[in-house]
Order: sequence, then structure tokens, then C-alpha cells
Amino acid sequence: MSRQIAVRLPDELVEYLDQAVGEGRESSRASVITRALERERRRELALHDVRILTDRFAQADDLDELASFGASIPSDLA
Repeated sequence: MSRQIAVRLPDELVEYLDQAVGEGRESSRASVITRALERERRRELALHDVRILTDRFAQADDLDELASFGASIPSDLA
């Protein structure tokens, strides 16, 4: 599901969007904006994770405990 919203952007950003679409690098203005917002959301989530790990391991003198913790987390990267 998606919803249409109206936003105001500076002229230079609209020009960038139009250039990206005009050159065929992107399919639409919306696709560029969607990708940028998804990237920002991932960045915020990563910062949140960093804060959690920093708080949890702030007292550690080295990274051994953090490395052990990271190694214990299941990953779908294998």
C-alpha cells in the first residue's frame, strides 16, 4: 500500500530528481525519494544499535566481549 503526499523541496533537489529521471538512472521522482528515506531509516536504526552496544559494553577494556556477543548472533549472511 502507498499513499500520495505533497512535499516542498528546494529547487536544486527537484532539478536533481528530474535529471536522474531524465537520464534514465531512476524510474521516477518517487523512487529516488523512497530510496533516500529507506536509507535514512536504516541509518537511524544502525545508530540506535550502536547506542545499545555502546551502553552495554561501555565498561569493557577491549573488544573481546563485544566480538563474542556479535559472534553469538545468528546471521542470514552465510
